[in-house]
Amino acid sequence: MGLMISGVWSDTDSREVQADGRFVRTESAFRNWITADGSAGPTGTGGFKAESGRYHLYVSYACPWAHRALIYRSVLGLEAAIGVSVVHPVNREKGWGFADYPGATGDAINGARHLYEIYALSDPDYSGKVTVPVLWDVKTGAIVNNESAEIIRMLGEAFRAIASRRVEFYPEELRVGIDELNEFTYRNVNNAVYRCGFARTQDAYEQSVAALFSALDTLEARLEGSRYLFGERIVETDWRLFPTLIRFDPVYYFHFKCNRRPLSSYPAIMRYTRDLLDQPGIRETVHMDHIIDHYYLAHRRINPMGIIPVGARAALDGPPWSAPGPSGVH
Repeated sequence: MGLMISGVWSDTDSREVQADGRFVRTESAFRNWITADGSAGPTGTGGFKAESGRYHLYVSYACPWAHRALIYRSVLGLEAAIGVSVVHPVNREKGWGFADYPGATGDAINGARHLYEIYALSDPDYSGKVTVPVLWDVKTGAIVNNESAEIIRMLGEAFRAIASRRVEFYPEELRVGIDELNEFTYRNVNNAVYRCGFARTQDAYEQSVAALFSALDTLEARLEGSRYLFGERIVETDWRLFPTLIRFDPVYYFHFKCNRRPLSSYPAIMRYTRDLLDQPGIRETVHMDHIIDHYYLAHRRINPMGIIPVGARAALDGPPWSAPGPSGVH
């Protein structure tokens, strides 16, 4: 997929597959925090105060990590405070780019043609992957953060006075449990589907599949007696998990060989996923056309002929997600 080396785009492999065939995700590089008063956060430097109109998100509708940020922007009512630029869903030559596709946009902030140019503007010597989401500071002309887990945390906390809907997704009394379940779902579900899809040995693949479906069994049992992961209230872990679940049957089941069982065979998880999908503002963040075209057309090492399974394409306007919600999944 390529990466940047000393500020220049290179078609060099990102080197995330180890010698034993296991996929190991590279950590995000930009880790500053926006805070209510501009003081330094848990990592990075200070100077990034929460202000309406100061920050901008670069996203892909296809990417589950970027989807998290879009969900928080929507459910917190931050659309007027934080702008968005959307890349073309198929990132191949020179990575994510701003090109014509329904729902994609140009870059109104910096006029870039490719996302790697944004990384170079922030750090002319940057070496590493070019990923979404990116939280950009218009005032200083720099990337604040490109780690989705941290972006949603700061949107929920630093922008509380600016948000039009003040919802607490990381309540003090649940933080230990949320952090523990976040780690479990990231390791065994969110990232496990990628470990299945990008594995290059049978053993690495089978280990990842076993961990994934063991975790889904655990989540099914938990949700059989609970509306959400922590009872009757939606918390951060629910929104971190949802983007993977909504992509599971149309993409991960086929494309990443996560086909021991479809998600539709888990009744509690399916009820839970539909419940989250039907929350106000969430369907508008789900663009299945971007999702399907990205995975099947961009990952040519996995799907060299770019063939889209008929069962995946049916997800654009068919069950299980198209009804009974207020409108079809976008």
